[in-house]
Amino acid sequence: MHIPEGLQDLADSEAVQFLKRPKTIARIFAGVFSLIVFSSLLTDGYQNKTNSSQLHCVLNSSNAGCSFAVGAGLLAFLSCLAFLALDAHEGRIASSRFKMAFQLLDFILAALWAGIWSVGFCFLANQWQRSPPGQFLLGSGSVKASITFAFFSILVWTLQAYLALQDLRNDAPVPYRRSLDEGGVVLTSLSPPSAASPVNTPTTGPHSLSYTSSALSPHLTTPKAPRLTMMPAN
Repeated sequence: MHIPEGLQDLADSEAVQFLKRPKTIARIFAGVFSLIVFSSLLTDGYQNKTNSSQLHCVLNSSNAGCSFAVGAGLLAFLSCLAFLALDAHEGRIASSRFKMAFQLLDFILAALWAGIWSVGFCFLANQWQRSPPGQFLLGSGSVKASITFAFFSILVWTLQAYLALQDLRNDAPVPYRRSLDEGGVVLTSLSPPSAASPVNTPTTGPHSLSYTSSALSPHLTTPKAPRLTMMPAN
């Protein structure tokens, strides 16, 4: 199949390669799921009862359930956007310490959000189960969508924690890597001269020191003082 040159260049671009990364795909799904959770309850989560005009949360008339879902979903959505922006600039991070700290923070937050959504899913499902049927005319579909995508959020945040852990293992610093690299630079700069070099370094023993005139440049030798001659008097 022949692909036009323009589409091939687009497929090889950095933006497309970034979007094809498993971590990026997981963050996008996590953001979409969080958006569905908090937007569903934010729009249809508060309804009035058949015999009252006051708004109540459709989750067993408990404002804690709706507030938790809206707050957690909004914070998770913003967290996904922030880490997507940091992932886009990850290749420009030169400091290995900052990069490792970023990966560690990514793992901690992903594991934390997986735990939060686990608790949230159980809490939302319990509140919905305890809600009396027919109490609210609307909002049941939004509640079911929030509970469903809260469960999916557990899976996707767990996947993000696993990917962050893999990055930590792959980019773990080797002990004494920096000192070994510096030693390599020093050894390279102090490498022995080639055979064509006019300077011949004398061979000495391990416990002896010797200095020969052949190892010194002729320009560094001590100049001789001029001799004074006595002229006979006439």
